[in-house]
Amino acid sequence: MNQTNLTEPNKSNVKLNLDFKDSKSATGRRKRSIARVWVKKGTGKIYVNGKEMMQYFKRPAHQLIVGRPLEEINGTNLYDIKCSVKGGGLTGQAGAIIHGISRALVEIDSSLKKVLKKSKLTTRDPRKVERKKYGRRKARRSFQFSKR
Repeated sequence: MNQTNLTEPNKSNVKLNLDFKDSKSATGRRKRSIARVWVKKGTGKIYVNGKEMMQYFKRPAHQLIVGRPLEEINGTNLYDIKCSVKGGGLTGQAGAIIHGISRALVEIDSSLKKVLKKSKLTTRDPRKVERKKYGRRKARRSFQFSKR
């Protein structure tokens, strides 16, 4: 029996110890997701729930969404970001993170508000999932009609 992987710890399970004491924090929300975000001056690293962003968000679309506020202000290598996200799916979590990053950047430098507001990143997206109604298959979809 081969036992090569038992002694070395798995890299994905190792929690990163991050120092964000002199940082600004903000909360972002989208659908059912809530993100707490800490931003400080740094080298452009983004951590989500103790993992690097590339490990947490596998899809390139989500990675682009999360980096969007930094691209808008041309500061992809200026800030380090730590996020704690819970609830919802990955798309909702990515939306909550960009909302939180935008709010934290405005807290750091209020002159960035005009740029971020123009691209609608500081505004919370109010759309939520509509509830299912009785007598229907989904929120608005009816059951299939049978004439006979």
